[in-house]
Amino acid sequence: MTIQRVTFTRPLIAVAMVAASTFAAYAQRAPVPTRVRGTIESVNGDTMQVKSRTGEDVKLRIAPDVNVAGITKISLADIKVGSFVGATTVPGPDGANNAVEVHVFPESMRGTGEGSRPYDLKPNSSMTNATVSESVVGNDGHTLLVKYKDGEKKVFVPDNTPVVTFVPGDRGELKPGAQVVAFMKQLPDGSFETNRVSVGLNGLTPPM
Repeated sequence: MTIQRVTFTRPLIAVAMVAASTFAAYAQRAPVPTRVRGTIESVNGDTMQVKSRTGEDVKLRIAPDVNVAGITKISLADIKVGSFVGATTVPGPDGANNAVEVHVFPESMRGTGEGSRPYDLKPNSSMTNATVSESVVGNDGHTLLVKYKDGEKKVFVPDNTPVVTFVPGDRGELKPGAQVVAFMKQLPDGSFETNRVSVGLNGLTPPM
Protein backbone atom coordinates (compact mmCIF):
# COMPACT_ATOMS: atom_id res chain seq x y z
CA MET A 1 0.00 0.00 0.00
CA THR A 2 2.79 2.36 0.86
CA ILE A 3 4.60 1.58 -2.40
CA GLN A 4 1.50 2.41 -4.45
CA ARG A 5 1.10 5.78 -2.68
CA VAL A 6 4.71 6.75 -3.38
CA THR A 7 4.44 5.66 -7.01
CA PHE A 8 1.25 7.70 -7.45
CA THR A 9 2.70 10.89 -5.96
CA ARG A 10 5.85 10.91 -8.08
CA PRO A 11 4.07 12.11 -11.27
CA LEU A 12 2.39 14.86 -9.24
CA ILE A 13 5.75 16.03 -7.91
CA ALA A 14 7.17 16.01 -11.43
CA VAL A 15 4.22 18.03 -12.76
CA ALA A 16 4.59 20.52 -9.93
CA MET A 17 8.29 20.92 -10.62
CA VAL A 18 7.65 21.52 -14.34
CA ALA A 19 4.95 24.05 -13.53
CA ALA A 20 7.21 25.85 -11.08
CA SER A 21 10.08 25.99 -13.56
CA THR A 22 7.74 27.25 -16.30
CA PHE A 23 6.42 29.97 -13.99
CA ALA A 24 9.99 30.96 -13.08
CA ALA A 25 10.91 31.16 -16.77
CA TYR A 26 7.99 33.50 -17.43
CA ALA A 27 8.87 35.58 -14.38
CA GLN A 28 12.48 35.95 -15.52
CA ARG A 29 11.65 37.13 -19.03
CA ALA A 30 12.78 40.68 -19.67
CA PRO A 31 9.84 43.09 -19.54
CA VAL A 32 8.74 44.63 -22.82
CA PRO A 33 10.09 48.20 -22.96
CA THR A 34 7.48 50.95 -22.91
CA ARG A 35 9.50 53.47 -24.92
CA VAL A 36 12.37 53.66 -27.37
CA ARG A 37 14.75 56.60 -27.61
CA GLY A 38 16.68 57.03 -30.81
CA THR A 39 16.92 58.24 -34.39
CA ILE A 40 14.35 57.61 -37.11
CA GLU A 41 16.07 55.72 -39.92
CA SER A 42 13.13 55.38 -42.26
CA VAL A 43 9.38 55.89 -42.55
CA ASN A 44 7.48 53.73 -45.00
CA GLY A 45 3.74 54.27 -44.91
CA ASP A 46 2.59 53.32 -41.43
CA THR A 47 5.92 51.76 -40.43
CA MET A 48 8.78 53.60 -38.75
CA GLN A 49 12.26 52.19 -38.25
CA VAL A 50 14.17 53.58 -35.26
CA LYS A 51 17.80 53.01 -34.33
CA SER A 52 17.78 53.15 -30.53
CA ARG A 53 20.43 55.01 -28.54
CA THR A 54 21.78 51.64 -27.44
CA GLY A 55 22.08 50.35 -31.01
CA GLU A 56 18.97 48.18 -31.49
CA ASP A 57 16.82 48.40 -34.61
CA VAL A 58 13.18 48.82 -33.62
CA LYS A 59 10.32 48.62 -36.11
CA LEU A 60 7.17 50.44 -35.04
CA ARG A 61 3.72 50.58 -36.56
CA ILE A 62 2.45 54.15 -36.43
CA ALA A 63 -1.06 54.16 -34.98
CA PRO A 64 -3.69 56.00 -37.04
CA ASP A 65 -4.37 58.31 -34.09
CA VAL A 66 -0.69 58.90 -33.24
CA ASN A 67 -0.05 61.97 -31.10
CA VAL A 68 3.12 63.84 -32.06
CA ALA A 69 4.59 66.46 -29.74
CA GLY A 70 7.53 68.66 -30.64
CA ILE A 71 10.34 69.21 -28.11
CA THR A 72 12.12 72.55 -28.09
CA LYS A 73 14.77 74.06 -25.85
CA ILE A 74 14.00 76.77 -23.28
CA SER A 75 16.06 78.29 -20.48
CA LEU A 76 16.26 77.49 -16.80
CA ALA A 77 14.86 80.95 -16.12
CA ASP A 78 11.63 79.88 -17.87
CA ILE A 79 10.81 77.60 -14.94
CA LYS A 80 8.52 79.67 -12.73
CA VAL A 81 6.67 79.13 -9.48
CA GLY A 82 3.44 77.46 -10.58
CA SER A 83 5.00 75.71 -13.58
CA PHE A 84 4.03 72.06 -13.97
CA VAL A 85 7.25 70.23 -14.74
CA GLY A 86 8.75 66.81 -15.21
CA ALA A 87 12.20 66.35 -13.67
CA THR A 88 14.45 63.36 -14.12
CA THR A 89 16.73 63.15 -11.09
CA VAL A 90 19.56 60.98 -9.83
CA PRO A 91 20.85 60.78 -6.26
CA GLY A 92 23.77 63.10 -5.56
CA PRO A 93 26.69 62.21 -3.28
CA ASP A 94 25.05 64.23 -0.53
CA GLY A 95 21.69 62.51 -1.03
CA ALA A 96 20.22 65.44 -2.96
CA ASN A 97 17.95 64.94 -5.97
CA ASN A 98 20.04 66.25 -8.87
CA ALA A 99 18.20 66.92 -12.11
CA VAL A 100 19.63 65.59 -15.37
CA GLU A 101 16.81 67.10 -17.41
CA VAL A 102 13.64 69.12 -16.83
CA HIS A 103 10.69 69.48 -19.18
CA VAL A 104 8.06 72.16 -18.65
CA PHE A 105 4.55 71.12 -19.60
CA PRO A 106 2.29 73.62 -21.35
CA GLU A 107 -0.87 74.49 -19.46
CA SER A 108 -2.92 72.12 -21.63
CA MET A 109 -0.82 69.21 -20.28
CA ARG A 110 -0.94 70.18 -16.61
CA GLY A 111 -1.39 67.10 -14.40
CA THR A 112 0.15 64.67 -16.92
CA GLY A 113 1.57 61.69 -15.00
CA GLU A 114 1.55 63.58 -11.71
CA GLY A 115 3.66 61.87 -9.05
CA SER A 116 7.15 60.42 -8.58
CA ARG A 117 8.33 57.02 -9.80
CA PRO A 118 11.44 55.11 -10.94
CA TYR A 119 12.55 56.00 -14.46
CA ASP A 120 14.74 54.30 -17.05
CA LEU A 121 16.79 57.21 -18.38
CA LYS A 122 19.81 56.55 -16.15
CA PRO A 123 20.66 54.06 -13.39
CA ASN A 124 18.78 54.89 -10.17
CA SER A 125 16.94 57.74 -11.85
CA SER A 126 13.41 58.80 -11.05
CA MET A 127 10.81 60.95 -12.79
CA THR A 128 8.78 63.48 -10.84
CA ASN A 129 5.90 65.34 -12.48
CA ALA A 130 4.79 68.10 -10.15
CA THR A 131 4.09 71.78 -9.63
CA VAL A 132 6.90 74.14 -8.68
CA SER A 133 5.97 75.74 -5.35
CA GLU A 134 9.32 77.41 -4.60
CA SER A 135 12.36 78.35 -6.68
CA VAL A 136 15.63 79.51 -5.17
CA VAL A 137 18.35 80.83 -7.47
CA GLY A 138 21.88 79.89 -6.45
CA ASN A 139 25.36 80.51 -7.86
CA ASP A 140 25.36 77.30 -9.90
CA GLY A 141 21.70 76.53 -10.50
CA HIS A 142 18.20 76.56 -9.12
CA THR A 143 16.74 74.61 -6.23
CA LEU A 144 13.10 73.77 -6.85
CA LEU A 145 10.55 72.56 -4.35
CA VAL A 146 7.99 70.60 -6.36
CA LYS A 147 4.73 69.31 -4.97
CA TYR A 148 2.50 66.52 -6.23
CA LYS A 149 -0.64 64.91 -4.85
CA ASP A 150 1.21 62.36 -2.69
CA GLY A 151 4.15 64.42 -1.52
CA GLU A 152 6.91 66.84 -2.41
CA LYS A 153 10.54 66.78 -3.46
CA LYS A 154 13.43 69.24 -3.47
CA VAL A 155 15.26 69.18 -6.80
CA PHE A 156 18.58 70.82 -7.61
CA VAL A 157 18.86 71.91 -11.25
CA PRO A 158 22.45 72.75 -12.27
CA ASP A 159 22.94 75.58 -14.76
CA ASN A 160 23.94 73.16 -17.55
CA THR A 161 20.84 70.98 -17.20
CA PRO A 162 18.82 70.58 -20.44
CA VAL A 163 15.45 72.32 -20.07
CA VAL A 164 12.79 71.80 -22.74
CA THR A 165 9.09 72.20 -23.35
CA PHE A 166 6.43 70.63 -25.55
CA VAL A 167 4.91 72.35 -28.59
CA PRO A 168 2.27 71.07 -31.03
CA GLY A 169 3.66 68.72 -33.63
CA ASP A 170 2.35 66.66 -36.50
CA ARG A 171 3.11 63.45 -38.29
CA GLY A 172 5.22 65.33 -40.81
CA GLU A 173 7.90 65.68 -38.13
CA LEU A 174 8.44 61.90 -38.23
CA LYS A 175 11.18 61.76 -40.85
CA PRO A 176 14.62 60.19 -41.18
CA GLY A 177 17.20 61.81 -38.93
CA ALA A 178 14.72 63.07 -36.35
CA GLN A 179 15.52 62.27 -32.73
CA VAL A 180 12.52 60.78 -30.94
CA VAL A 181 11.14 59.21 -27.82
CA ALA A 182 8.43 56.83 -29.01
CA PHE A 183 6.06 55.23 -26.53
CA MET A 184 5.12 51.75 -27.63
CA LYS A 185 3.06 48.69 -26.89
CA GLN A 186 3.34 45.12 -28.09
CA LEU A 187 0.52 43.86 -30.30
CA PRO A 188 -0.87 40.29 -30.14
CA ASP A 189 1.24 39.26 -33.16
CA GLY A 190 4.43 40.32 -31.37
CA SER A 191 4.99 43.52 -33.35
CA PHE A 192 5.15 46.98 -31.79
CA GLU A 193 2.96 50.03 -32.23
CA THR A 194 3.39 53.64 -31.16
CA ASN A 195 0.57 56.08 -30.58
CA ARG A 196 2.65 58.83 -28.92
CA VAL A 197 5.94 60.27 -30.14
CA SER A 198 7.99 63.16 -28.79
CA VAL A 199 10.30 64.50 -31.50
CA GLY A 200 13.18 66.95 -31.09
CA LEU A 201 12.82 70.00 -33.32
CA ASN A 202 15.68 71.64 -35.19
CA GLY A 203 18.01 68.72 -34.53
CA LEU A 204 17.38 68.63 -30.77
CA THR A 205 17.75 65.28 -28.99
CA PRO A 206 14.92 64.95 -26.45
CA PRO A 207 16.73 64.73 -23.10
CA MET A 208 14.07 62.76 -21.23
